[in-house]
Amino acid sequence: MTKIIGITGGIASGKSTVSSYLRELGQIVIDADGVVHDLQKKGGALYQVLVGWLGTEILQADGELDRPKLAQLIFSSKEKQEKSAKLQNRIIREELAGRRDALAAKEPIFFMDIPLLLELDYQDWFDEIWLVYVDEDKQLERLMKRNHYSLDEAAKRLAAQMPLQNKKKFAQVIIDNNGSLKETLQQLQLQLKHLADG
Repeated sequence: MTKIIGITGGIASGKSTVSSYLRELGQIVIDADGVVHDLQKKGGALYQVLVGWLGTEILQADGELDRPKLAQLIFSSKEKQEKSAKLQNRIIREELAGRRDALAAKEPIFFMDIPLLLELDYQDWFDEIWLVYVDEDKQLERLMKRNHYSLDEAAKRLAAQMPLQNKKKFAQVIIDNNGSLKETLQQLQLQLKHLADG
């Protein structure tokens, strides 16, 4: 029986760090953001849908999507965020389901890193959900530093997501990422040991 574990968190909560470390330890991780990037490459299914909707002004000179411009456009209004989600989510879900099923046929355990796992209702795909948790002030601080956002921009991005505090009740495992990297990695090792023993 394959065990599938969903990893989620919020923007700048440290989810990518957790996923990278799991990979380093030899675990298989499907990265939803990576899948989206593949689908948004020139000629991909999402690329076609986005250009069809927003036109060629979201493209760079080489014909690839201009991601910062695209993000700015989509985050400029609630309507655009909703339409973007509607257009993209079905295609992403189908692609993720295909990859999940292919792995489930041959792997005893694997992880799927999905930022909007709860918001987009992926819960029933997983045997366990691991939440990478960080306090909101720390999340804001990291987001401003990482993306060079103003406080206002960072707060706007956070407001567009379900607060991490609210996600806690859906998770079987909470990886507390408020401390040092070493502390976070120790928690991960402990959880992997539980999986191996379980």
